Amino acid sequence: MQTIDLLVFPKWLVPIEPAGVALTEHAMAVADGRIVDILPADFARQTYAPRDTLNLPDHAVMPGMVNGHTHSAMALMRGIADDLPLMDWLNHHIWPAEGAVVSRAYCVDGVRLACAEMIRSGTTCFNDMYFFPDATAEVAAATGMRAMIGLLLIDFPTAWASDADEYIRKGLDVYENDIRRQPLLRAAFAPHAPYTVSDGPLLKIRALATELGLPIHMHVHETADEVDQAVASPDARRPLARLKALDLLGPDFIAVHMTQLSDEEIADCGRLGVSIAHCPESNLKLASGIAPIAKLIAAGANVMVGTDGAASNNDLDMFAELRTAALLAKGSSGDPRAVPAAVALKLATINGAKALGLDAEIGSLTVGKSADFIAIDLNHASTTPVYDVISTLAYAVGRDQVTDVFVAGRALMRDRRLLTLDEPAVLAKAAEWREKIVGR
Repeated sequence: MQTIDLLVFPKWLVPIEPAGVALTEHAMAVADGRIVDILPADFARQTYAPRDTLNLPDHAVMPGMVNGHTHSAMALMRGIADDLPLMDWLNHHIWPAEGAVVSRAYCVDGVRLACAEMIRSGTTCFNDMYFFPDATAEVAAATGMRAMIGLLLIDFPTAWASDADEYIRKGLDVYENDIRRQPLLRAAFAPHAPYTVSDGPLLKIRALATELGLPIHMHVHETADEVDQAVASPDARRPLARLKALDLLGPDFIAVHMTQLSDEEIADCGRLGVSIAHCPESNLKLASGIAPIAKLIAAGANVMVGTDGAASNNDLDMFAELRTAALLAKGSSGDPRAVPAAVALKLATINGAKALGLDAEIGSLTVGKSADFIAIDLNHASTTPVYDVISTLAYAVGRDQVTDVFVAGRALMRDRRLLTLDEPAVLAKAAEWREKIVGR
């Protein structure tokens, strides 16, 4: 018998690829952090001698979810300014609060809180955009999560940098010193939005992204007001047209939100291979609009889901997000077949991996890929009986049903116990920051 690290025996194994497949009476073999076999359970017992066994008689096992867009440190601002339009929320509440309290220490504690929430929710990889990306990289690496760290760029000064040149310089330093040699971390250039970054810095970012092979991650067309103001400006172009003219759009471009799109823009996204990070719950809460993801998918664009930050969502729950994405697509298109259950699961797994350039490594349970997977206990009143496990995962599961989380074969949570974070200490720090934020 072949000695391996781990043998997993779930009731259902949902590999995501091929789409719509759910295996029963199967096992997954893991060695050196990778999936080395998926085979019938009886044959697995005869073939492998595991150092550890994960018996999951009531569980579904699926790939860990990829949160396609978030601002993880903003978990410390959850609920600080609810029920407001985006620009009021940003200009009069979030940006002033950030100016008062954001520091490297704030980001370390905020990212720890976010990682605890994401692991408990079944997220194994997240695409982040925030200040002090070195802090996000440090916490993600220490926690064992996989992450795409955004190298933030804004024209105006913040606690992280004073001008565009400093943002770019510091971002490159973080990439070189904090990210490049970390096996679970990648970097992306993260210009905030068309209305906060001018043409010169964007042209520099395009050149650097091409040179270094890094993606670009940016908020685009989040609200009708953003588009209207751009058209009313001396430039007189829609933001996406401006970005296209600057040669930003392509397979390495991740456009976040995209709620305001013409048919021509949708066709461009498909033709150019743009990835869309769809954040339906944040968009609904801020009344920003609804991204036409059924049309985008039909046009050939790669659509994933993200939570946005907990300050505007107000959680980092990817099961809720993928369900909302599917239901919203059905309701807004008038077609119940828009974004069916199997596609909804792809939005949170393999499509996110593809957007981050990680689809050869994660996003599906495939022999040779990294063993990034989660287990969900379906022996609950809310998920019983199970007629179609894929539909159950897409439409009925709650994040509290996630019991086990692994990244690269390493357990981050086992039987609902976090293994790489001191959860009481994380919560205590969050309580301290609440007092500082309230006291400001």
